[in-house]
Amino acid sequence: MRFCSLGSGSSGNAAVIEARSGTTTSRVLVDCGFTQRELGARLARAGLSPEDLDAVFVTHEHADHIGSAIGVARRHGLPLWMSRGTWHAIGEPVLPGGLLNFARDGSPIVVGDLELDPFTVPHDAREPLQLACSDGRMRLGVLTDAGSGTPHLVARLQGCAALILECNHDRGMLARSRYPASLKARIGGAYGHLANDSAAHILAQCLHPGLRHIVAAHLSRENNLAPLAAEALAAACGGDPRDIVVADAVLGASWLELA
Repeated sequence: MRFCSLGSGSSGNAAVIEARSGTTTSRVLVDCGFTQRELGARLARAGLSPEDLDAVFVTHEHADHIGSAIGVARRHGLPLWMSRGTWHAIGEPVLPGGLLNFARDGSPIVVGDLELDPFTVPHDAREPLQLACSDGRMRLGVLTDAGSGTPHLVARLQGCAALILECNHDRGMLARSRYPASLKARIGGAYGHLANDSAAHILAQCLHPGLRHIVAAHLSRENNLAPLAAEALAAACGGDPRDIVVADAVLGASWLELA
């Protein structure tokens, strides 16, 4: 099992999760916050094309996550998964041939050799979901948009060999930013985005010897710095050496193997 980020930030988010078993390979695109042309270019950089995908999972309706997902699913005949709340929020589009599928908390989704386990999170969207993914041996947790940690999401991220974890902002930088007070309150609120220290607190509750890869994601260009996010996550690990990577908005993060 391996995964990569195609880019993560307010301008767009997407990741590919891949499982290989014998002669079969299964790949799921998690979020599609780019145009179809940009997605194709970013997949090519990862050695893939849209034809290599088996399904698309959209976490929620915000443009930097859903992007061109509907068009990609239609053009390439890909099963598309989202919550019913997300579907309502984007105007209830119709897809041909049963491509549209509804996901919900606690109902696993099987895509070839991958099992996706959606769970609800506090975020200012209609019915946002994040994921834990497994190939039957290893487990990857994806938490890219949440305003705060909850016992429910922490429980669903237990036992992961890798985490993609939102580190949206540094609290001091957000407080000093030129953002209006209302936007600061939204971002820093319980249904906004995770600050570095909040992400570190969630990580500390998920630590175990098998957790080796941690990817900081969705960093704000204005209100965070990669070294600050990495420092917060490293501190949460208590000095235990682990692979901490910060996903770039443009370059994403290279393939990481779960082994």
